[in-house]
Amino acid sequence: MAPIASKGESGTARVLGSATAGISELFLFHPVDTITKRLMNNQTKIFTSGQPLSQGISTFNKVIFRDAAEKGYFRRFTSLFPGLGYAAGYKILQRVYKFGGQPVVKDYLNKHYGSDFTRVFGKRNGNAIMFATAGSLIGIGEVVLLPLDVLKIKRQTNPEAFKGRGVFKIISEERLNLYKGTGWTMARNAPGSFALFGGSAIVKDYVFGLRDYNKATYFQNFCASIGGAVASLTVSAPLDVIKTRIQAKNFEVKTSGFTIFKDLIKTEGWGGLFKGLTPKILVVGPKLIFSFTIAQILIPEFDRMLSKKAAL
Repeated sequence: MAPIASKGESGTARVLGSATAGISELFLFHPVDTITKRLMNNQTKIFTSGQPLSQGISTFNKVIFRDAAEKGYFRRFTSLFPGLGYAAGYKILQRVYKFGGQPVVKDYLNKHYGSDFTRVFGKRNGNAIMFATAGSLIGIGEVVLLPLDVLKIKRQTNPEAFKGRGVFKIISEERLNLYKGTGWTMARNAPGSFALFGGSAIVKDYVFGLRDYNKATYFQNFCASIGGAVASLTVSAPLDVIKTRIQAKNFEVKTSGFTIFKDLIKTEGWGGLFKGLTPKILVVGPKLIFSFTIAQILIPEFDRMLSKKAAL
């Protein structure tokens, strides 16, 4: 059997499209990401039965705005932009790596194993599963960017961990600690990225009947991104909570992910593994939907533009 038919975009188009998606997402959604990380790292109940609503709102403000909770609206807003430099490096590189790299892995799988995917899963299912598998593999390799993610999360949730040190001093002193949570990150990314790209492929294929995903309209890309994002966030939620708590601790703290998992179940119950999922879907979901949609739209568009320019 021949590989599944597919036309790959140029590497330049993939980099331009995914980088534009990352930059756009960063400036629109960094405050949202800060709110979500602080909610995930919070280990106390915000609203409890029997307490005045005003007390719950006050607790919520302290979790979200920290030291700026009692300050004015502008000070509260600016408090949601910690670690913006780390976030810029991480987010843009991550989107280029993930959204630009997944098609490269997909093309490789198609060239060398396309007939195997078709034989095992059928022609239609094989295409979607190959798309998802490429996403899962690229998600696992995303740990190379982990230090930037660690620094960003610490700035958002535990700025005291820096103790006045600059980024270069932290890198020199905390080399190994910057890879804290590597195993949990890989465990989260594998199913999460599989669900992201697989969910998108399923919507395009089974809802809209597309065989060539690059021919999707803006609306079809948007719907596919919703399906992929919701699936990814739900599947990866438990491991994401543990990863965030590992990375939020001070550099010198050596608490393992299994210890955090055990303590979480003991004190917060199984529901603690999905803490922040609802606001994450409602708030972070649009961020992922936005960037994934932009990348899916712009990569083929840049490819067409570059092809026309080369033909002149």
